[in-house]
Amino acid sequence: MPYAMMREMPAALKPRERLIQRGAAALRDHELLAILLGSGVRGRSVLEVASDILAKHPDGTLARLGFQELKAIRGIGPAKACALLASTELVRRWLREDDGALPAIESPQDAADQVPELRRAKKEHFLALYLNARHQLIAKETISVGTLTANLVHPREVFQPAVAHAAASVLLVHNHPSGDPAPSAEDLALTRRLREAGELMGIAVLDHVIVGAKTHVSLNDEGHL
Repeated sequence: MPYAMMREMPAALKPRERLIQRGAAALRDHELLAILLGSGVRGRSVLEVASDILAKHPDGTLARLGFQELKAIRGIGPAKACALLASTELVRRWLREDDGALPAIESPQDAADQVPELRRAKKEHFLALYLNARHQLIAKETISVGTLTANLVHPREVFQPAVAHAAASVLLVHNHPSGDPAPSAEDLALTRRLREAGELMGIAVLDHVIVGAKTHVSLNDEGHL
């Protein structure tokens, strides 16, 4: 049964009460977001608003939006946008303080080890590994799934998360479902395009590793970066 106002909900359904009684880990994503939002909009409870927002921005994409993008979402005004941005930044800073838990990416093998699932994938997956100044992995994002072309992998999709994660550099990884990691002409063209975009933004593209069934190829080692 939907409730237009939080105060109409039974206590057992209210996110704050559930958090107090059961702990934050017991809450679903939309319940946690509802606590941050605090209130809904006319005719929609905060839980419904939170569910709507996450349905339109799944898989952590909400955390990559800027102030203007957040403010444009129904149910998020300037104050709530600031609260979301502040909470996201706090989490990022806390994670960075625990650098000892972050894996270091020092070689193409290290990069390939971060994506073991790609060796068996039936479709091409293009991922970006975002690193801090010490070459430690701070985030991993899937940029596209499907046939890899320069049109499908836009620099904005690669570097917007880099800015959001305050990454010092990015390492590109994708697979060849055929099992042969030899780079294609499209792979080389895309790598050049992304390297040039990174240079303009001051975010280095360290390597592009192509993963095959049993081996991988580093375009940096091959002299293409």
